[in-house]
Amino acid sequence: MFNFEPATQPTMYFIGVTTGKSSIMKVFPEWAKALGLKDTVMKGIDIEIHAEPEKYRKVVEFIKNDPLSYGALVTTHKIDLYNATKDMFEYLDPYAQKFGELSSISKRGDKLCGHAKDPISSGLALEEFVPKNYWKDHPEAGVFIMGAGGSAISMCSYFMRPEFEGNYPGEIIIGNRSKPRLDEIEAINKTLNPGSVKCSYYLTPEPGQNDKVMEKMGKGSLIINATGLGKDRPGSPLTDAAQFPQDGLVWEINYRGDLLFMHQAEAQAKEKNLHVEDGWKYFIYGWTQVISEVFDIPIEGKVLDELDKIAAKFNQR
Repeated sequence: MFNFEPATQPTMYFIGVTTGKSSIMKVFPEWAKALGLKDTVMKGIDIEIHAEPEKYRKVVEFIKNDPLSYGALVTTHKIDLYNATKDMFEYLDPYAQKFGELSSISKRGDKLCGHAKDPISSGLALEEFVPKNYWKDHPEAGVFIMGAGGSAISMCSYFMRPEFEGNYPGEIIIGNRSKPRLDEIEAINKTLNPGSVKCSYYLTPEPGQNDKVMEKMGKGSLIINATGLGKDRPGSPLTDAAQFPQDGLVWEINYRGDLLFMHQAEAQAKEKNLHVEDGWKYFIYGWTQVISEVFDIPIEGKVLDELDKIAAKFNQR
């Protein structure tokens, strides 16, 4: 567990499960130089999945009260941390309040601010490989998201944006092994764009159940692993017997770990004409969105391109 010693230089934290394995620990020092963040460092805070609320509160209290602790990116714990600490923030952005999650902790003066950046970063990552007007051009295609955590909630909010009227997926299907999380994402989706997009929810705690759900997906559908399996925990939400849809898009939102789900898709890529995407761009957008917030600096255009090039040198995919 983190030692909570006061920072002696400007510090940003990474709150996750196995933070030391992330490329960001090598990338961030180079990014800091490129952004002019002199002497700024990154430190990881590892917390076990679904920890008791007091652990989250202790971390947030430390960041809030330590002068040289500027903020943090939160992964894996986005929903649990929000539920445990939301009363400790002076400002929570509309996405954080609506979706009940936090991916960014920052400060503005004496105010502690919380943001849910995933609705933005997941959309930017999706636009890297899902063609414009894809759903309008592929009426048989839907979206199957395995997992019902913060990333899945954010993706649903992106797919159901009002400005995409006429270019919605045929159906959004969520499969998850936990009923409370499944009920939560269903309740949130009903507030996003009720009636415009058909949504279905499946409880899939046993091996093979996601396989059967995926069989329902039409030609050209997008299949997403948002479970965390294959990253901090080994494995895949699918079995090796699972069959991906013909001409489908496959998104493994992780870029590190055993990436079994991605390898399962790659094994069928030629036969099924699949486009298989990993989570590297999601990693880039996720981090740059939060760093921009924490240090109150714009990161876009040429600056974003430069950071992507720097990070690519450390990418061991």
